[in-house]
Order: sequence, then C-alpha cells, then structure tokens
Amino acid sequence: MPLKSSEALEEPNLNLTPMIDIVFLLIIFFMVGTQFAELERQYDIQLPTVTAAQPLTSLPDEIVVNILDAGRVQIGAEILTLEELTVRLTDAKQAYDGQAVVIRGDGAGPYQDVMNVLNICHNVDIHTISVANRLKNEGQ
Repeated sequence: MPLKSSEALEEPNLNLTPMIDIVFLLIIFFMVGTQFAELERQYDIQLPTVTAAQPLTSLPDEIVVNILDAGRVQIGAEILTLEELTVRLTDAKQAYDGQAVVIRGDGAGPYQDVMNVLNICHNVDIHTISVANRLKNEGQ
C-alpha cells in the first residue's frame, strides 16, 4: 500500500490578476495624460495659395524611346517625329531635372537613327541615358 507523503508536489501557476491590473492602470494613466484637444484648429490661419505646385511624388519613370525600322521613333504606342520627340523630352526635362531616357534601337536599323535620338537628348540636356541591349543567347 502506497504511503502518502506530506510533501505533495504542486504545479507552478502564474497569477495574472496583478499584471492585468497594472496594464489597466497604465492605460488609464496614458489616456489621462494625453491631450485630446485639436491643436490644429486652435488658430485661425489662412494658408497661402500657389499657382503651380509640384506634387510630392516619387521619381518619374524613365522614358523609353524605341527606334523602329526606317528611323521611326516611338514612345509608348505613339509614333513621333524628331521634332515632336524634342518637345516631349524638353517638357520632361523641365518637369524633372534628372529625367532618364532609355534608347532601344533596332539591331538591324541604321546607327544614324540612334545617333539622332542621342543628339536630341544632348541638346535637351538630358544626362541620364541608357542604350538597351540583350545578351546574344536571350530570346532568339
């Protein structure tokens, strides 16, 4: 017959009541200590107005200029003349000084067409120019 020992093993337990009380007291303390007044509406201020405000957005995407066969220049789905390209790049340069341009020339096309677009970028004062290419084994 097993004998009962006077030393019974008790499982450890954690009383969460004091910790919950402390958390509630801290919440009440911070809520009372926080001012819920609307400080922005406290003063009657007439903000100044501007005519040409630039939005605070991220940097614009680079302009991809495609040079198709026979020297046709395309941005997006729009075919442009060299004069229209000059106007488009000038406007982009005025809107953002660090405008980037990627030139994608047809590999079988004449190099003069690529040089014409590079010359327009130089005249417009665009310095961030990339010439797109692909590895010989890619997408044949």
